[in-house]
Amino acid sequence: MSGTGVGIGQRPQNRKQRVVKLLWTGIWLVYLSAPANDLLHGGHSPGVRVLGWIGLAAFVTWYMLLLFRTGRGERNSVVLASLGVLAAQSTVLALTLGREWLVLFVYVSIASGAALPLRMARWTIPGASALMTVIAFATPGGKAFLAGLLIPALLGGFAMTGVRELIRTTIALREARATVAQLAANEERLRLARDLHDLLGHSLSLITIKSELAGRMLPGHPDKAARQVADIEQVSRQALVDVREAVSGYRRPRLAAELAGARVALTAAGVTAELPAEPDLTDVAEDSETALAWALREAVTNVVRHSGAQRCTVEVARRQTLDGPVLELSVEDDGSGDQGNGPGHGLTGLSERLEKAGGTLEAAGTRQGFRLIARVPAAAISADVGSGS
Repeated sequence: MSGTGVGIGQRPQNRKQRVVKLLWTGIWLVYLSAPANDLLHGGHSPGVRVLGWIGLAAFVTWYMLLLFRTGRGERNSVVLASLGVLAAQSTVLALTLGREWLVLFVYVSIASGAALPLRMARWTIPGASALMTVIAFATPGGKAFLAGLLIPALLGGFAMTGVRELIRTTIALREARATVAQLAANEERLRLARDLHDLLGHSLSLITIKSELAGRMLPGHPDKAARQVADIEQVSRQALVDVREAVSGYRRPRLAAELAGARVALTAAGVTAELPAEPDLTDVAEDSETALAWALREAVTNVVRHSGAQRCTVEVARRQTLDGPVLELSVEDDGSGDQGNGPGHGLTGLSERLEKAGGTLEAAGTRQGFRLIARVPAAAISADVGSGS
């Protein structure tokens, strides 16, 4: 993220963010004023003061490094060793310089809650508090400070375990959000790839067939060739519109329109077409109709391009199954049974479309050719839609 703000669980990305995090973490070091005041006005010798300042600086540096590195994948053994160093520094400084230094154990407890999982922190926080109690009894006047430090050590430590879990949860949610965004982008790419494959495969096949017809008709029947060229222009213009709609996400083919397009494509390819009348789609969900329309387009494209068939039969019917009423599309041809040498991008994408609509796809060779059956959920209304020629 830009700017100076640092979100929960996010690492600083620039110098300003590091300064902000340092300030928010360092503001709590104000409670070290007691040891600092002891060094300034405690009557220690110059040599002791120097050693005291070095010890305090080392403690603060180690403490800040531990908090800054929290959540970056360190092993618990490394964190425990660091906490052990902090506890040892606190013990030595409190025993040698006096009761004012007992406050360091509060920071040890807080660091335990921030850097360790709860299953371990629930032992290290009381352990740091217990060690502080022992040192307080061993330090002159330490018992007077104990009551004011013991509760902050315990409450502060366990409060930090909650903060740590909040940070972990926030990080997990942020990662999940990023994953969802990535999946959505992938799904959109797959949708666009399926749409372009189905749209262009059908349109280009029709353009190729009509171009071949126009070429054969041109010497003897230029007027008929001109009609084929006009059809090619119309198909190419419609293909351009379809591609633009697919890119925009608005492409939703209709079954009636695809049946009309199938008749044109099959007839142009010299395939006898047996197609049903316009089906009754009352109460049929739009997604179900769209899925069947794509299935019809892909099936007819494969018949025209791959099968070498002489006849193609299309049926649309309502059927009752154990899973409820379905609308079934059947496309069968008498060709070679070769639909592109196995399931390619077209049938794979078609299967994905039908699955999203709650439907199924069956595609296999028959004795006479090849059959594709697509089913989608439909309302239970009477009888078949029809399969007339």
